[in-house]
Amino acid sequence: MARMSAEERRESVIRAATIEFARGGYHGTSTEAIARRVGVSQPYLFRLFPGKKAIFLAAAERCVEDTIRTFADASEGLEGEEALHAMGNAYTKVIAERPERLMMQMQMYVAVTAAEEEGDHEFGESVRAGWMRLWDTVHVPLGSDVNETTTFMAYGMLVNCLAAMGFPPEHRVWEGLYPSARLKGRLEI
Repeated sequence: MARMSAEERRESVIRAATIEFARGGYHGTSTEAIARRVGVSQPYLFRLFPGKKAIFLAAAERCVEDTIRTFADASEGLEGEEALHAMGNAYTKVIAERPERLMMQMQMYVAVTAAEEEGDHEFGESVRAGWMRLWDTVHVPLGSDVNETTTFMAYGMLVNCLAAMGFPPEHRVWEGLYPSARLKGRLEI
């Protein structure tokens, strides 16, 4: 079996960290757990990343970039309502199939608040910059209409909260959402 390059190992760490942070949050996840999941030693982990915060921020960045790519791919060549429904369908499919992405998003928001309470503003700056890239990605296909973009993002956050709380797709709380924003299958976290 061929040895992994440092970049491949780094990718393995980001994937493992996403799963671990999604489950335990920033403060509840140890670098030991991440190293164990990847199959490397902690010292090797710190050769790839300078510390836990760098690992978390890399996982957060990847989560945002994956979500941006989901929206961009789904809306390619579409505008307005067609883009809205394509992005909604793509997103609900992703979070049903990859619930760690949803939970990582939720952990990112919690980490910002906790870090800023401790005087660390780098988390918030990074997550807010990602959020703005996400906003811009959906804004253009939705006709660059701030109200449409706000509504889409608000629905998305509602979807995140309902899915994270475990409301099954057939529950009445989903009825008010447009069909493309409804979860299609039970989320297994």
